[in-house]
Amino acid sequence: MLNKKQLRAEIKQRRHNLSSKEIEDFSIKISNLIINLPIWEYSFYHTFLSIKSLKEVNTEPLLAILLGKDKNIIVSKTNFESRKMSHILLQDNTVLKLSPQNIPEPEDGIEIKSNQIEVVFVPLMAFDELGNRIGYGKGFYDIFLKKCSKNTIKIGLSFFEAENFIIEKNPHDVPLNYCITPNKIYSF
Repeated sequence: MLNKKQLRAEIKQRRHNLSSKEIEDFSIKISNLIINLPIWEYSFYHTFLSIKSLKEVNTEPLLAILLGKDKNIIVSKTNFESRKMSHILLQDNTVLKLSPQNIPEPEDGIEIKSNQIEVVFVPLMAFDELGNRIGYGKGFYDIFLKKCSKNTIKIGLSFFEAENFIIEKNPHDVPLNYCITPNKIYSF
């Protein structure tokens, strides 16, 4: 069994091997599967904005779905010094800029409290069949998810299927409710 560091390295390599076309095709398939989830009665949806250099799932198709369903879309602004994220309502006039870490982020805007967010689309490196996830190792999402309501729905997005072993857990790790891959919806 791989430890978290080894698994991150393996997933980075697998992502690196994906072509731009594969990333776009897989991202559209993931977004199309999201439509089937029982999550559409809510109002406040938080999503990450993809870091293209890390070959993350492209959330642009998801954003189009959320806009088409007239949902409030929330995106994060990360402070690496304080290790905190603020959550900003994405509006037509929201200006996005790349942070020093290449993360697309809003310059400013209306801040939404974590406990108001009802659905969160979570970036990840890997996940297992129990809904445990491995992120990038900084803990930003675990800190954020702990501040959300206990009823907040947490949905991981991954190009790859679940790991067939249990990922080592830390007390601060927050499990997912769902994870979506190009070919499958995992429910935990």
